[in-house]
Amino acid sequence: MDILNKFILLLILGIAAYGIFKSYGRRGQQRRDQQENQVKSNEDMVKCAFCGVHMPISESTLSKGNYFCSNEHRLMHNK
Repeated sequence: MDILNKFILLLILGIAAYGIFKSYGRRGQQRRDQQENQVKSNEDMVKCAFCGVHMPISESTLSKGNYFCSNEHRLMHNK
């Protein structure tokens, strides 16, 4: 019976340790996601010269001094 009690205790400690390490991993991922969102939220926004939609400058297309939300709008604006 003494060996069984030790085994159960080790099993419980192992499960607890696994849960603790797993929660630290989730917290780290949440922090990385928050930092990534903060970087994106600080990005300049531009307006599509064709349709007027606002988007981050990194997602836009620049042509002849105008920003566009897609290559199709750039082509239609330049016709």
